[in-house]
Amino acid sequence: MCGWATSRGLGALAAVLQARRSLRGLTELTAVAMPRLLTGVAGAEGLAMLRDAVKMGASVVGGCPDLDPDPTGYVQAVLDVASEHGCPVDLHTDAGDPARLSRLAAMAGGLRPGVTLSPCGSLGRHPSEITSRTADQLAAAGVTVVCLPQGGCGGVERRGTAPVRLLRAAGVRVAAGSGALRDVSNPVGRGDPLEAAYLLASRHGLRPEEAYDAVSMSARAALGLPEVRVEAGFPAELLAVRGERLAGALSLAYSRIVVHRGRVVARTERGTGVLRLGGCCGGWAASAGAG
Repeated sequence: MCGWATSRGLGALAAVLQARRSLRGLTELTAVAMPRLLTGVAGAEGLAMLRDAVKMGASVVGGCPDLDPDPTGYVQAVLDVASEHGCPVDLHTDAGDPARLSRLAAMAGGLRPGVTLSPCGSLGRHPSEITSRTADQLAAAGVTVVCLPQGGCGGVERRGTAPVRLLRAAGVRVAAGSGALRDVSNPVGRGDPLEAAYLLASRHGLRPEEAYDAVSMSARAALGLPEVRVEAGFPAELLAVRGERLAGALSLAYSRIVVHRGRVVARTERGTGVLRLGGCCGGWAASAGAG
């Protein structure tokens, strides 16, 4: 969850922090301070607000360096604030410029807590030798890449997905998420991690185990959450899905039980029904889904 620090003040961040308090016990929300500008005279206010946002309760700093006139200066400002306060970093870039991405990786290398980049959707559109070299640099820097197989926030023409197989082969930790939730970019977008895993397996060549890892263990690691196992002594953060083996669960993940902090917080059962469809045909269509 992101709280934007903009010229309109920190109202959006305040709303995110209020939502985090209201949903405590049901889910965990991470507030990310993401200023629009951080360099030059125009960025001075954004830099001050970034520091205020951390004091206010944002636990992660980040933003979109490609939107600043000085992307390198923007990244350096974010890394400086992160180092001052011991915060993780969440930077959003389409990775249209591999050289800039390489510089970012070099700057971020060694920062603890770590750096997450997303969605890097254009990385796979470059020549294979450039993409491979950039992947090696990301791995050496310890950077995590969060891909968005369900679509990002930049419109249909910018909904590419990072080359997940190449990144994993290079040793980059790859997690998966969703970047557009019923907004202008994707009016039917939904933050369903199992859908993201399904797409990684069906469209991007990952084995079911690798695809599920991207939305479970790797995603938790990117968020700084503790490891979970179905064993005594580990956090009771579990998802129960009806299905035979993992591949079957990803194919037909309708029925689910979500356990958070040891108690059931959500339950979805498979249902069937009939939906009247409008339009030129005006016909009927059988539907199966969450009921």
